[in-house]
Amino acid sequence: MIIIKQEKTKNEKVKKDLLNPQNDYVFKRIFGHQGNESIAKSFISAVLNQNITDVVLESDSCLPKDMLDDKVGILDIKVKIDNHINCDVEMQVVDKKNIEKRILFYCSKMYAQSITAGTDYIHLEKSIAILISNYELESLKEIKKYVSKWNLREEDYKNVILTDDIEIVIIELPKFKKYMNDTALADWVKFIINPKVIDMNNEDVKKAKKVLNEISQDEHARRLAELREKYIMDQKATEAAGYDKGYENGIATNKIETAKKLKAKGVDINIIHETTGLSIDEINKL
Repeated sequence: MIIIKQEKTKNEKVKKDLLNPQNDYVFKRIFGHQGNESIAKSFISAVLNQNITDVVLESDSCLPKDMLDDKVGILDIKVKIDNHINCDVEMQVVDKKNIEKRILFYCSKMYAQSITAGTDYIHLEKSIAILISNYELESLKEIKKYVSKWNLREEDYKNVILTDDIEIVIIELPKFKKYMNDTALADWVKFIINPKVIDMNNEDVKKAKKVLNEISQDEHARRLAELREKYIMDQKATEAAGYDKGYENGIATNKIETAKKLKAKGVDINIIHETTGLSIDEINKL
């Protein structure tokens, strides 16, 4: 048997693996790039569970041309919905402390900036912040669903809303498998978690996958996605190191406090040494 090995021509390209939509640079290229308005409209409509007539995506000016300076912290997507609602969409991949306060701050700031000084408050525009998180928020551990919606309600009369002008939606991707449901939003979440397996009946998700395919085969886009991934990994490593250092410092402080108390009670220095692990010299200096 003769096997003929077919050599690749110079123009033939090897197809590269799909990039991860959870990479916030890739996410923005799919949902926030001008020209992808139909994708953004379908996704946001599914998140809010309401019909949307029109969306306008803010220009990509906040996205550096090359992003070689990978110190950019947030790549969010700003959207105007039906000409009167401001929406900010963010993919969060690093477990930030006080993320709840930050998203409330951004939403409130967006709300305040919807009018100019001297304009009547009646012209304030509704503001919505959508956070997609690839980790579970500690503050939401009791919420038994993957998407939660928040606004201003009366404490005792839960059905009474003071105003719906401020709305926050949080999607926790790790909860999806446990609490998944058959909705339009579920189709999008499946795509974000694993773009290789999508519902081929959802035309908008198919469009998003086509865009992802194009981005994934683009060398420049892959380079920027890799830089962003490196930045994210560095952030996680820095935070982990900070936690470990804080944990170590906390243990050291507890040892010193325990030694001080035992020393004040006249406990033998050798017993204090054995109990706390501090050296005799360290205990004598307390």
